[in-house]
Amino acid sequence: MESSSLNGRKALVTGGAGGIGAASVRALAARGAKVVIADVDEAAAAALADEVGGTSWAVNLLDVEALETVSLDCDILVNNAGIQRISPIEDFDPADFRRIMTLMLEAPFLLIRAALPHMYANNFGRIINLSSVHGLRASPFKSAYVSAKHGLEGLSKVTALEGGAHGVTSNCINPGYVRTPLVESQIADQAKVHGIPESEVLAKIMLTEAAVKRLVEPEEVASLVAWLASDDAGMVTGASYTMDGGWSAR
Repeated sequence: MESSSLNGRKALVTGGAGGIGAASVRALAARGAKVVIADVDEAAAAALADEVGGTSWAVNLLDVEALETVSLDCDILVNNAGIQRISPIEDFDPADFRRIMTLMLEAPFLLIRAALPHMYANNFGRIINLSSVHGLRASPFKSAYVSAKHGLEGLSKVTALEGGAHGVTSNCINPGYVRTPLVESQIADQAKVHGIPESEVLAKIMLTEAAVKRLVEPEEVASLVAWLASDDAGMVTGASYTMDGGWSAR
């Protein structure tokens, strides 16, 4: 039985129908928050909303023009939605680069912009940005993803500085490789660009820099999301919380 530390709070989680997003939805709902699951997968978002007693928002975050006029009344915003493409820079499809930057940097900016007036009016807000160890470190063949996550780190810090006087915090969570479909779908591409069998990707690529040799579980990330959303984290802002098994300690 979880605590009721988020009773009366409304949360919005993007990419909330699966992976880290779904784990975060469940963690926030278990602590009493009413959660809106925002996802392009309408059916999956609705099913999870039914499970946790929340609501769903079928939204394509690549439609940034539509986001420019959105107004959000959430107390907690979790920017989680993301995609990945792996390719050397000289072969990287410019359309894929723009798509990743749009989804993982421009859309979070527009959602923060849409949420801040409500948060400021209530002198409370929690912006939680799912960044990555790649927001702090780089890896080859991920130019768009690394660029977007580094940009998200900067956006989060600016939001923290502007929001501090209004009771709004903004932080990043920086996991290593998490056991999600997004990570699992990378294995074939990683094997191809590195010239190794798929069976060797986990040990030789994904976990080589970590001291703890396993994937991060979505529920571990979600537990940090829930804490950052709570009153206990009121003095935590402008921070980047690594959960990477020691990768960034190098």
